[in-house]
Amino acid sequence: MPALTEEALDQIFVSARTHNGFAPEAIPEAALRRLYELLKWGPTSMNCQPARFVFVTSQDGKALLAPALSSGNLDKTMAAPATVIIATDSRFYEHLPTMFPAYDARPMFEADAALAATTAFRNGTLQGAYLILAARALGLDCGPMSGFDAGKLNAAFFPDGRYQANFLCNLGVGDPTKLYPRGPRLGFDEACRIV
Repeated sequence: MPALTEEALDQIFVSARTHNGFAPEAIPEAALRRLYELLKWGPTSMNCQPARFVFVTSQDGKALLAPALSSGNLDKTMAAPATVIIATDSRFYEHLPTMFPAYDARPMFEADAALAATTAFRNGTLQGAYLILAARALGLDCGPMSGFDAGKLNAAFFPDGRYQANFLCNLGVGDPTKLYPRGPRLGFDEACRIV
């Protein structure tokens, strides 16, 4: 497999930024569907795919989301064309017979709630990262964030308790005038070692 071009790597990683403001351009439903069609191919353990994505684009949806947001995230989230709730399905293993037919892994997770929760959180977070990469590859800017009351958000969007919010990500065409100065990154020798 050939490496991506420097231009593509720049778009996805090097020049990409966490955006705090967006142009008021709606994101078509077809673009959101295309985004999912890309991100779903990212690997998860046992192909478990525990992430669930709620694309909040309507005013009614934003009104439901608003009470759960911290004050620092409220205005930018209300103005973003789309906000994705990246959640995890606590019973993701119900899909394993189809998603992972190699052997029957479902009983392992049914019998161990802690293992199921850890697996869902780890792999759902990975899928949230795939969402960010796929969005950038498709020319969208992202504003991933914490800064919300998970209890309020879960009660509003997932009242049956099956899904649990992990993090949020605003999507759209970023407004470069609302970017904060870019923070530094750790160097290889600070963050890595080869053994």
